[in-house]
Amino acid sequence: MSIIIRKATNQDWNQVKLIYEAGMATKNATFETHAPETFGQWLGNAVLPCTLVAEEDSAILGWCKLTPVSTRQVYAGVGELSIYVHYGAKGKGIGNMLLNKLIKNSEAEGFWTLEAKIFTENEASIQLHKKNGFKIVGIREKIAKREGVWRDTLLLERRSSAIGID
Repeated sequence: MSIIIRKATNQDWNQVKLIYEAGMATKNATFETHAPETFGQWLGNAVLPCTLVAEEDSAILGWCKLTPVSTRQVYAGVGELSIYVHYGAKGKGIGNMLLNKLIKNSEAEGFWTLEAKIFTENEASIQLHKKNGFKIVGIREKIAKREGVWRDTLLLERRSSAIGID
């Protein structure tokens, strides 16, 4: 069977949560240390058409979501993305498929800028984003602590070539 990229649903939550928790366990994916209890809590104010899963034979191999960076109207086209791939599916292009679909969907939703904040040690994620048109715009030194340890993140940004160019 082939891999499909589709909108995430409440029925995906258990598998999405496991992938998220595995990312947390690496200590190089997020500052969070506990996953939300419900799909709704995880979803938050994410943009539904940009909340996606990669599925093969009923197994979720990865997920991504886009959250507006601000409620202010002037930033309505700026979103922050999260993307996670199941450890057993790494190297199969899942991240690239998810990110390509997220970019397409985000532009359809009027987003002109996507940003990602990635731990400096997470080389695979940095390369995935660069491959998809993201540029490093800065380093955020000691931006926050994870388990008592100050961490740096890179701020990466992708400007749409179709939206917000007027």
